[in-house]
Amino acid sequence: MEIFLEMLKYILPAGVVFLTAYLTIRTLVKHDQKKREREIILKNKQLVTPVRLQAYERLTLFLERISPDNLVMRFSKDNLTVSQLQNQMLKTIRSEFDHNVSQQIYISPRAWEVIKSARENTVKLINATAQSLKPDEPAIKLSKALLERIMEQERSPSRVALDYIKREAGTFF
Repeated sequence: MEIFLEMLKYILPAGVVFLTAYLTIRTLVKHDQKKREREIILKNKQLVTPVRLQAYERLTLFLERISPDNLVMRFSKDNLTVSQLQNQMLKTIRSEFDHNVSQQIYISPRAWEVIKSARENTVKLINATAQSLKPDEPAIKLSKALLERIMEQERSPSRVALDYIKREAGTFF
C-alpha cells in the first residue's frame, strides 16, 4: 500500500501537469487554426472582390449596350428595313449576352435574374414594336417607334437592371 501511495504522489502531479499542458496546447492549436482560417477568408476576399467588381462593370456595359436607345443609335442607317434593323438588334443582344454569360458566377443569383429579365424585356419591346410596323418599311420608323415607347415607359428594362446592379455593387464599399 505504501508503494501505491508513493507512486500516486508522483503520478497525480504528473497527471495534473499533463492535463494542464494538454488543455493549454489544445486551446492554442484551436486559436491558431481559427486565425489561419480568418486569414484565408480575408485573402480570398481580397482576390475575389476585384473580380466581382469587374463582373459588375462588364454587366453594366452589357446593359448599356443592349438598351434600345443605344441600339437605335448604333444601327441608324438609312438603307435598312424594319425587319433588317430588328434582326441586327436581336443578333447584337444575343451576342452581347453570350459574351457575358460567364459573369453570372461572380454576382448574386437575384442580380443575374434581373439581368436576364432586362434582356428578355428588351427583346420583347423590340419585337412588339417591329410587329406594329410593316417589315419592308424604312428602319427609321422602327427607330422612332422604339424611342417613343421608351419615352412612354417610366424606366427602360436596362435602367431597372442597372439600378439593381449599382445597389448590389455598392455593398462592397
